[in-house]
Amino acid sequence: MKLPLLLWALLLLLLATVPGPGPGPAAGAKGTCSHRCGDRDGLCSCHPTCSGLNTCCSDFRDFCLEISPYSGSMMGGKDFVVQHLNWFNPTDGVICRFKESIQTLGHVDSSGHVHCVSPLLYETGRIPFTLSMDNGRSFPRSGTWLAVHPSKVSETEKSQLVNETQWQYYGTADTTGNLTLTWQASALPTETVTIELWGYEETGKPYSGEWTAKWSYLYPLVTNIPNSGFFTFTPKPAPQKYQRWEVGALRIINSKYYAGEKDVHALWSNEHALAWHLGDDFQEDPVAWARAQCLAWEELEDQLPNFLEELPDCPCTLAQAQADSGRFQTDYGCDIERGSVCTYHPGAVHCVRSVQASPRYASGQQCCYTAAGTQLLTADSTGGSTPDRGHDWGAPPFRTPPRVPGLSHWLYDVISFYHCCLWAPDCSRYMRRRPSSDCRSYRPPRLASAFGDPHFITFDGANFTFNGRGEYVLLEATLTNLRVQGRAEPGTTPEGTRDRGTGLTAVAVQEGNSDVVEVRLAGGAGVLQVLLNQEVLSFTEQSWMDLNGMFLSAAAGDSVSIMLSSGAGLEVSVQGPFLSVAVLLPEKFLTHTRGLLGTLNDDPTDDFTLRNGKVLPLSSSSRELFRFGADWAVENASSLLTYDSWFLVNNFLYQPKHDHTFQPLFPEETTPNPSQETEAAELCGDNHFCRFDVMATGSLSVGNATRMAHQWHQHRVQSLKPVRSCGWLAPPPNGLKEGISYLMGSTVHFHCNSGYSLVGAEASTCQADGTWSRPTPVCQPGRSYAVLLSIIFGGLAVVALVALIYVLLRRRKSNMASWGSQP
Repeated sequence: MKLPLLLWALLLLLLATVPGPGPGPAAGAKGTCSHRCGDRDGLCSCHPTCSGLNTCCSDFRDFCLEISPYSGSMMGGKDFVVQHLNWFNPTDGVICRFKESIQTLGHVDSSGHVHCVSPLLYETGRIPFTLSMDNGRSFPRSGTWLAVHPSKVSETEKSQLVNETQWQYYGTADTTGNLTLTWQASALPTETVTIELWGYEETGKPYSGEWTAKWSYLYPLVTNIPNSGFFTFTPKPAPQKYQRWEVGALRIINSKYYAGEKDVHALWSNEHALAWHLGDDFQEDPVAWARAQCLAWEELEDQLPNFLEELPDCPCTLAQAQADSGRFQTDYGCDIERGSVCTYHPGAVHCVRSVQASPRYASGQQCCYTAAGTQLLTADSTGGSTPDRGHDWGAPPFRTPPRVPGLSHWLYDVISFYHCCLWAPDCSRYMRRRPSSDCRSYRPPRLASAFGDPHFITFDGANFTFNGRGEYVLLEATLTNLRVQGRAEPGTTPEGTRDRGTGLTAVAVQEGNSDVVEVRLAGGAGVLQVLLNQEVLSFTEQSWMDLNGMFLSAAAGDSVSIMLSSGAGLEVSVQGPFLSVAVLLPEKFLTHTRGLLGTLNDDPTDDFTLRNGKVLPLSSSSRELFRFGADWAVENASSLLTYDSWFLVNNFLYQPKHDHTFQPLFPEETTPNPSQETEAAELCGDNHFCRFDVMATGSLSVGNATRMAHQWHQHRVQSLKPVRSCGWLAPPPNGLKEGISYLMGSTVHFHCNSGYSLVGAEASTCQADGTWSRPTPVCQPGRSYAVLLSIIFGGLAVVALVALIYVLLRRRKSNMASWGSQP
């Protein structure tokens, strides 16, 4: 009997490691990925790199989960399917646990696919979750869900408020009638639905530990109606107990769920002002009601800390705002690339928001610009930019006010705008507490670039070519422990042979304890691949991601922007067969950088500094500078780059980081190909980077890509040049001014209202030292030209009248004397 028992033991051991549903092997078992996702150790790997290396445990896909879709609104209610995991005869319940504390009920469909539902969250970003298939007794499987800002969710995933303005103005002058809600019926697999109203509020003492954010179920609009994708109703004032909620959203759910049941499959509307549900006092006199709310908000603002003091100043020009991509990004509510539909900022063509929230109060800056590229200020126009007490994009660690993405901003900045500006004519009160920032203290970032074969332009403007093969430190900054590394590989000629030049094929970045992001060429020329902590990211659903210590944006598949918490920014794009990288650093990084992109200190003469501190002169030959480049090879222990194929392991991980056997082509040793010399001259002109790359690769297209990358660098340097501002200049009391540009060389003209005359200069010009040439003049009453002319002509008329009377009297007296002397 011993042999059969041994066979049974072996069989049980094998079954324990076979992939499949259920609780799985014991935690930490080295031959399985149960409880081990991300672990490289053991008999097999559960790390994301294992797929390319063929070292995964056999149950890797069963325990380290892939899901579809992988993202949805932070409002929750999104159903997603666990890929590669089938359970045909479920015996226990499915429970999905997010952030180790929030549980939702999953289910298994008729095809054996396992589903989860995302929960209502108060944060955006990558949310870890675990999966139980034994009704919550164990959670051996894990994955990641991407919660996104509600504004970034596809319209097909939300219900639509038809004529949203009517919803948010309902009850104000001339805004009544029926309201309509639509949705994609197929998004909710049910025959009948219930439509609910939920309200959002933040309670407790502001900026204290008691300050909390909360969504609350209020009441149903309608229950058990057909899932037709269409609902129309006539609003009625809500009961008094619901009147305190002024911001909320509608939720559509399957009618089988009880009212207000949390974290079930649902479609949410946009968050909006709940004018349509407010009480009779609002309906009877909306202006008076809104004015009272505006005054109450104004009183509250006076009691809260001054968040304006810690906000960054706005860039002076639209060109600066678009170029400073590490600190400012497009405000989706006013985007020049989408037709400049700037509803809340008339007169503007483009607005940007500060990427990072302010450090203490989690506030946000907004900057708007006119078609002329100058700032639009609230002191000049109600369309001017307004800073936010609550940053629209929220701020880590999120969850608590005023850091809740979108919603804190609604409560402290948007609904008050409705009270003061849209429902009542008291916008001046709002603008006084949300004044635009000018740009007098704005300092543009410094720019460095690497592109082509590869050519480097440092932060201080030195340039050189270093075409080594290996992995190199582009930048190290001890100020924030910022590290940027790049991998350079040889290109291939049209004949398939290896070039003697190289180019960047991967760039990785980390700052402090942030996530590690790597952008690399993969899957063929011109295809970008982005890795987060060595795992390939997908941008099929979202082009913007909130990550740990950074934001990430992918555009059109050939460009990636990385915005770090320090304000530093990277842009990596495809230029020809290689990558081009631009690094932007705020002024605070002065004297804190080293690496191939130089020493940022406004002195290019020390940009070629070796690790040991020795400085090579700017006049160094290409061979000497090759030694400088090789000196900045990455050390294995500090590498940020990913090695998820045996080619990368064998050529870069197990080899010296700088390939001393590779013989590059040096610029002074190149000779032009006679057959290409004329074409290269026509293409490149005096651009020596372009000429070198044509000679090094034999390709005009590579040279053209290099030329364009260099031109883009030059254009951006020009956009980021400092601009002097003299600050806002007020119009004279009882007068007005012409001109809203306050930059060096701009002139503002002054005029007085009718009945007033100008005392002082008619114009003032912004000077190079940042001061105005003349102060604002004064408009004094009763001395206008019209008044003076009327006085003069009136006086002349009086004099003429007196003279006429005098003449008539003299004539009459003369006549009387003449009559008296007659016989």
